[in-house]
Amino acid sequence: MAEVTRTTVSEVVEAPATVGARATATLTAPASGTVARLYVQDGDTVKKGQILARISSPQARQQLSAARKADRQAARPVSFGSGAPVGVRLPRLRLPSSLDAHVARSFAQARKAARSIGDRTARARLLAAVDAADKGQRARRRALDEVLDGLTRSLDQTLSQVSGQVSAGMSGLSASMASLRAASRSQTRAAVHAAERAVDALVVRAPFGGVVTLGGASSAAGAGGLGALVSQLPAGPASQAAAAAAAPAGRSGGTIATGVPVAAGDPIVTVTDVSVLTLSADVDETDVLLVRRGTPAEVEFDAVTGATYTGSVTGVGVTPKEGATGGVSYPVRLRLGRGAYDDGGAAPAPKPGMSAVVRLAVRRSENAVAVPASAIVTSGRETIVWAVRGGRAERRVVRLGAQGDAVVEILSGVSPGERVVVRGADAVRPGQSLS
Repeated sequence: MAEVTRTTVSEVVEAPATVGARATATLTAPASGTVARLYVQDGDTVKKGQILARISSPQARQQLSAARKADRQAARPVSFGSGAPVGVRLPRLRLPSSLDAHVARSFAQARKAARSIGDRTARARLLAAVDAADKGQRARRRALDEVLDGLTRSLDQTLSQVSGQVSAGMSGLSASMASLRAASRSQTRAAVHAAERAVDALVVRAPFGGVVTLGGASSAAGAGGLGALVSQLPAGPASQAAAAAAAPAGRSGGTIATGVPVAAGDPIVTVTDVSVLTLSADVDETDVLLVRRGTPAEVEFDAVTGATYTGSVTGVGVTPKEGATGGVSYPVRLRLGRGAYDDGGAAPAPKPGMSAVVRLAVRRSENAVAVPASAIVTSGRETIVWAVRGGRAERRVVRLGAQGDAVVEILSGVSPGERVVVRGADAVRPGQSLS
């Protein structure tokens, strides 16, 4: 038996974890070529913007030249003339002047012949007939001129309508061609920019400060190449040159050194920022609801025997992960603090990828009413303890608080000073005599 006391109870959740870095980036070759010069070695510490390597790639420079040529061609304007309205006008329709002269000569000859007639009466009648014919011809001539003038006006009106339609069609065609040219120029400019970035990326620089590793186990995550940039270009013939320069052509997977050939997408250098180390823990579903941002933790590493590190929770994930035994766990991210050995000496900083065990202090109660953990019995949906009253066992339903390894907080059901059964509590019966 044991006495119900007041003490501090800490509930701890234990979970496996892995060390991670603040940031990691694998920088890849933007185009096929050779490593012209390597400025760093494995383990070197570099600053942001520092040159790490230079890659020689005639292909990338040729693609840039081709992209610029295509852009210049796309910039040339397409002209369909001055743009002024198209106008067509017919000359006025008239009878030939030679016809008028011929008619006049005919009437003059008729009058001369009439005047040669000796009979005055006959001569007078013939001259009168010639004059009447001449007058009628002149009237018909004026009527014909009016008909020709009307026909000319009608033709001019029709031609004016046709020329207006032609001008409108030419204007629409010019606008369409201008739109096509603008779209093509947009593609060629994007291709030039991508090719320029590919050439600029031949000088490999550190995106942030950190520790260098030549090559990389995987260049898919955190890659610094330009393959993704070209994939964003609009489709079109002008973008094919830049796409060919930046599209991955395979991975060498070999040692990175000066003079070594590389393909587009091959990892050149990996930079890891170890200024802040993190932990990624897998917490069981039965415990994860107790974990909160800021929850303190103690951390131990297999690689650093006898040392304990501090940590604190920075985030709790919501995506479940199925375990090997069928259970579910959730990712919990922690910030890793300093470590110390049992004698107080400073422990070394662990490296990314090392495994650890974290102990999360999810609940802590000061001056709590507590009983030994062995006194707790689960009975169906109830939690009980067996209190000693008058030398006999009395069943008490209790409500638990923080649950430590050795002692458990009791929120209700027993009071300090009472005695409870701790050995064989699960076999006790109500009213059982307890000596």
